[in-house]
Amino acid sequence: MRVKSTIFTIIISLLSLQFLSAQEAQLFEFKYKKDDNYRVLSTIEEDVYVNGRLNHHASIINRISVTVTDTTEDGRGVHSANFMASEESQGQAGTLYTWGNEYESIYTRDKQGKYTMGDQYFMPVVRDMPIFPKKAVAIGETWTEEGYEVQDLRRTFNIQTPFKAPFIANYKYEGPVNENGKTLHKISVNYSIQFDAPAQEKLWQYNDYPQTTLGHSQQNLYFDVEKGALDHYDETFLISIETVHGNVYRFKGKSSAKVTNFERTRDTTTVQNVQDKIKSLGLENVNVIATDKGLTFSIENIKFLADSAILQDSEQEKLKQIARIIEEYPNNDLLITGYTALAGSKESRKKLSDERAQSVAQFLISLGVKDKKQVFIQGLGAENPVAPSDTEENKARNRRVEITILDR
Repeated sequence: MRVKSTIFTIIISLLSLQFLSAQEAQLFEFKYKKDDNYRVLSTIEEDVYVNGRLNHHASIINRISVTVTDTTEDGRGVHSANFMASEESQGQAGTLYTWGNEYESIYTRDKQGKYTMGDQYFMPVVRDMPIFPKKAVAIGETWTEEGYEVQDLRRTFNIQTPFKAPFIANYKYEGPVNENGKTLHKISVNYSIQFDAPAQEKLWQYNDYPQTTLGHSQQNLYFDVEKGALDHYDETFLISIETVHGNVYRFKGKSSAKVTNFERTRDTTTVQNVQDKIKSLGLENVNVIATDKGLTFSIENIKFLADSAILQDSEQEKLKQIARIIEEYPNNDLLITGYTALAGSKESRKKLSDERAQSVAQFLISLGVKDKKQVFIQGLGAENPVAPSDTEENKARNRRVEITILDR
């Protein structure tokens, strides 16, 4: 009786372990839906060394906005993405982020995460990562997959196609974690790069060329199984590029990123809605229009103290009213664009438009409308006038600031 009881207990224990193991095993897949929109905002802090000496420290924000334009029967998603890298800008209003160069990419990605895209696209920089197994994985389970990093070396070395350095990524499923009441699944991943450029590529018309790429990355990924998407991640990295002439470029730092969905603001209904709100508030010289980047408030004849970027009290009150509308779109970033009338030199117009964009951006940030990392600025001087600069009234119209609730 005791023997049978012991065997029964062992069998029950084994079955229980198998049941628990099955519960812990998790299938990871990307889930794509047509017309889904999401934004990835990553912050990078890196030190750049040239030939062993610190050249500079860089604070960079990469903003990626993506629309899933189509899906296939086997679960692939067709993505249209806009990539923008921003630099810090130090001005009278403090440190903000300047809107940088934009890059468009079109690619497909399957349920496991593998990319298919043409060599005319230089973004994203890291591809085929993460790649998930086609089966469920248990806590503590590991797997490896190939990936590669892409460098845009057109300006530095006149290489006109993406410079690709492959790697083998080592993954480990760490288990579920609870963050702000939401269950996410933590996956750690690390990879090392040791890549020598093919000999024929070194025979380039320019004097120097990247010969050896070395580096490593350690990342923590947090995946939302229910949504079938990454929620956020963090990374430490070190990349070193040695050229044929012995120059060594070294990039060392940390990055983190958050993925959020955002609302479309350019559709006819939303634009009409916001136009009606502006009209009901009685705000003068404020127009609401749909632009190629989102929904834009164009504030014409915006008033600053003479020859300065300091907002007059009347304009601050106007911005407070607009801020209440902006708050209705918490996941959308802002682009603040300053303009001037056609007066003075091109350089002075650019400087003044920068400062005025900074002033408006800093005021909105001080109201708590957006975090600093969600606000970007640019000054375009007398470009894109809304009226000929032939009368004082028209010049006042061109002297404006535009606030765009970004939806791309």
